[in-house]
Amino acid sequence: MTDAPALTAHPWFFCGIGGSGMLPLALILKGQGAVVAGSDRSRDQGRTPEKFAWLESLGFDLFPQDGSGVVSADQTLVASAAVEDTVPEMVRAKELGCARMSRAQLLATLFNAAPAGIAIGGTSGKSTVTGMTGWIMTQTGRDPTIMNGAVMKNFVTPDAPFASARVGQGRIFVSEVDESDGSIALYRPSVAVLGNVSLDHKSLEELRQLFGDFLGRADVAVVNLDDAETAALAAHAKTLVTFGVTSPDAQIGAADIVEQATSLTATVLDRRDGSAHPLSLKVPGRHNLYNALAAIAAAHAAGVPVAEAVAALGSFAGLARRFDIVGTSASGITVIDDFGHNPDKVSATLATLKAHPGRVIAFFQPHGYGPLRQMGAELAQVFARKLGPDDVTILCDPVYFGGTVDRSEGSERIVRLIGEAGGKAEYIPSREACGKRIAEIARDGDRVVIMGARDDTLSTFAADVLSQLAS
Repeated sequence: MTDAPALTAHPWFFCGIGGSGMLPLALILKGQGAVVAGSDRSRDQGRTPEKFAWLESLGFDLFPQDGSGVVSADQTLVASAAVEDTVPEMVRAKELGCARMSRAQLLATLFNAAPAGIAIGGTSGKSTVTGMTGWIMTQTGRDPTIMNGAVMKNFVTPDAPFASARVGQGRIFVSEVDESDGSIALYRPSVAVLGNVSLDHKSLEELRQLFGDFLGRADVAVVNLDDAETAALAAHAKTLVTFGVTSPDAQIGAADIVEQATSLTATVLDRRDGSAHPLSLKVPGRHNLYNALAAIAAAHAAGVPVAEAVAALGSFAGLARRFDIVGTSASGITVIDDFGHNPDKVSATLATLKAHPGRVIAFFQPHGYGPLRQMGAELAQVFARKLGPDDVTILCDPVYFGGTVDRSEGSERIVRLIGEAGGKAEYIPSREACGKRIAEIARDGDRVVIMGARDDTLSTFAADVLSQLAS
């Protein structure tokens, strides 16, 4: 377990405790013996009540987001950078003189205190690679602590329905690390993994600097040679392990790739010793083969033989909301719940769907007005390029939980850009109305994919769409 006694010596308060980045941190801190309380706007709004009931059952004290839970100068307030200073907890903490940490600062402190840390970076695939690496470490007896931004199905139990973290007693801490806020600079990893580099929240110049420094700080860097931007940063590494599918120079590669609708098989090649290992994945898509190679290389850099890592991935069950098949209606319409929200992630999901026959209805809820301005044009190109003339994209308004964000540019612009690029798209402001429209146009054999981020209720929406299709 992480050796950070100072972190457990005083009480903590999480503002936004139910968030995908906050919840696993709260679980890890509590698992290490800290007293943790929190609040969440989603709880106050009655969203995902089962999640907050579960947290209370674990002994977390939850409060309305009105400042009433911040009661002592001894508490440390944890809040993401997006939380505004006018939020009652922030005001109250300032009045009392409470210490404050960002989510990223707390995670980096926990991570850096561990004897050995595997940090998973890159624009896309971080959560899946983290889940895969964590599962390999667990299956091979390393008893890791794992911090993930998504629920890992392998660790879900009736007592842990939202298992986005695992608290282990071993030396290794596996975590995804975020470049979007620059906090990747805080981590000192034993093993740094870089899957891909592409435009998301920062310019490519900023990303090259952040990721290059990230690789340079690690004892061992694991790099995807098939990604040109990532391969160009390999020179920063002290010691290098490379992977790839198309690059003949990749130390860990793949051959004999067979993609199925919900699975994938391949032979993993370790070109350093000439060995070959049969890989069977329960998750589909070429991007998941890359994720698997990244995890195998990361685990190997941390001391796990390649053969053992490959074998462990045979029982990897995937992550919630990562090409997560909700179900299939009696008429053969399949509904998939997916976290796709930036161009790379959406492209990978659509490519997986289009690798097999059948029409695609792609529903997309943008994860904010700011990101829509930043990457909207590129997203529109992805939907127009990846989908065919029979497919359709449906957008509702971006998710909005309140605040002062500029809401002048919305989803209607993206629909217009998709149309101008030759795609077929519809803008329907209300999500509920989108669900009715999907039920109205869906036909036998269609795949309906529900995409978006930062909103746990998308999974409920996906289930609702499936029930409408069944009725």
